[in-house]
Amino acid sequence: MKDGEPCTSRGVSTVLEGVTPRPRTKGSMAWRFLPYELYTMQRYLQYGTLVEKNLQHFDAWASTFGETVTALEIAPEGNGYRLKTRFARFYNLPELLQMFREVADIQTADMLNLPVPEAEYRVVKVEATDLQRDMVEELGNRAEKVRNHQVNPREDNMLKITNDGRKLALDQRLANPLLPDDPGSKTNACVEEIYRHWEEGTDKKLTQLVFCDQSTPKTDGTFSVYNDIRDKLIARGIPPEEIAFIHDANTDVRKKELFSKVRRGAVRILMGSTFKMGAGTNVQDRIIASHDLDCPWRPRDLEQRAGRTIRQGNQNPKVEIIRYVTEGTFDAYLYQNIENKQKYISQIMTSKNPARSVEDIDEVALSYAEIKALATGNPYIKEKMELDIQVSRLQLLKQSFLNQKYEMEDQVAKHLPARIREQETWIAQYEADIAQVKAHTPPDRETFPVMQIGAHSYTEKKEAGQAIIDACKAMKSPEPVPLGDYRGLSMELSYSSASKEFVIALHGKGTYKVPLGTDIHGNITRLDNKLNELPDNLSRCREVLETVKSQLENARVEARKEFPQEKELAEKVARLGELNALLDMDKKDHIVMEEEPEEEEIEPEREKAVWVR
Repeated sequence: MKDGEPCTSRGVSTVLEGVTPRPRTKGSMAWRFLPYELYTMQRYLQYGTLVEKNLQHFDAWASTFGETVTALEIAPEGNGYRLKTRFARFYNLPELLQMFREVADIQTADMLNLPVPEAEYRVVKVEATDLQRDMVEELGNRAEKVRNHQVNPREDNMLKITNDGRKLALDQRLANPLLPDDPGSKTNACVEEIYRHWEEGTDKKLTQLVFCDQSTPKTDGTFSVYNDIRDKLIARGIPPEEIAFIHDANTDVRKKELFSKVRRGAVRILMGSTFKMGAGTNVQDRIIASHDLDCPWRPRDLEQRAGRTIRQGNQNPKVEIIRYVTEGTFDAYLYQNIENKQKYISQIMTSKNPARSVEDIDEVALSYAEIKALATGNPYIKEKMELDIQVSRLQLLKQSFLNQKYEMEDQVAKHLPARIREQETWIAQYEADIAQVKAHTPPDRETFPVMQIGAHSYTEKKEAGQAIIDACKAMKSPEPVPLGDYRGLSMELSYSSASKEFVIALHGKGTYKVPLGTDIHGNITRLDNKLNELPDNLSRCREVLETVKSQLENARVEARKEFPQEKELAEKVARLGELNALLDMDKKDHIVMEEEPEEEEIEPEREKAVWVR
């Protein structure tokens, strides 16, 4: 779909170029739980009908409308397999819905055919900034660490990453308020569209809705997308009284009064979240456009947003539903996720006949032909199975022992000597930098050391702190840039996409990073604290050096040890080889796993032996 073209569906509109429907995954829940929910509702509302049709028990209901498949799956702990019976296919959907519609009145828009305005769905796509792309890449790195269990869930998890991704797609300043206001962002694109519609609809006092579920209004002076949009619209000449937040109407009386103003055109721009401005918001009389700044999680939320505008009583014959997308960010995933959910929900919530069956194909089953059949009374089989377990246990113990031994050898050969050299290097750096800082620090604590930022020297703490803030706001790229000098060390300014903070790197013989905040005096205090910590860091490095030297001696002792159960393992492996020869396991496996050869190719003695077994 190209920019400016209307969507063809009133439901969820997949409007991103290059976004194709994903195969269903475990995260797609529309069909995974819908049948069970229907059964629960029918138990409440149609128990008599279920009894009449002998479907009151779940097993009977499930056998009528679902098919179960029993297959061998890998156990959750990953150390074996288990038999698992699960739903793999749902069918007889027309009959199921016919019965359900005895108590459920499903009315869709195409059935009602109400006199509502014609909607044009349009997408405004904006390019991501270099900073956004860098932060998106960092989100991917964080997600990889979470999937690999390299981080404590209390410190980082997929929920936090998802939330950060949604904020980043909306406006990069939600990651850090000191980041520059990108002229090409979704927020500024929305301001342009709102102002255009406001200007064109002045004579008729046409109104607009702006939906955004994140960065709701703030009263403490911190950054908010809501406040930013309002301030920019006021700066363009829109009267402040014509802009309102749904969040300000915190009582039923105030909400009723606000809605009346919107219907009259006294308030022409109403901003709010789906939760606060969804169902029950009857302000459709003059709405000409609705703006979706972010994408919600559920298809119904998008339906609720559009339903505030595409509604009976709207005086406009045509309206616009405008959705904003930042390319290369989390927006693509969100709209794709919405599409996949809606695609399955629409098969039931429709006036048309549903599909007869829907198959769940995202569970991988293992074939019985791929495993050995051990159901036999041969005593050698029982002994072999016991030996398999014992040998596997001993081999795991040996492998663990060898891994530890190899690790100790690596520690002795590389890691511990490297750590010793590292600590010695740090000690030398700390000693040199401590001397440098001391030489450039006034003896009087009340005297502020001169700070050089660019071509200017600052002797006042307040002025120096403000200069640092100004340098942050002037950043256009996350790449480090020279900042100046302080207390004998050079300063370098950069933006960290991982922590969403500006960072000053103090360079001497070593490098010391200091994250910045928004407080003018606080940033200077942070720099001083970092430099004052150097003597303590030096002491800790000396302690660590002694500890590492002790670890090196212990590792040398561990690296010389041998596996204590080597003899037992060798004996059991030898006996297992004898049993395999007696049972002729290799040949047996060949017959089980492959197609049977033609009879004339099998020797009579071999055929008889296989039959006896």
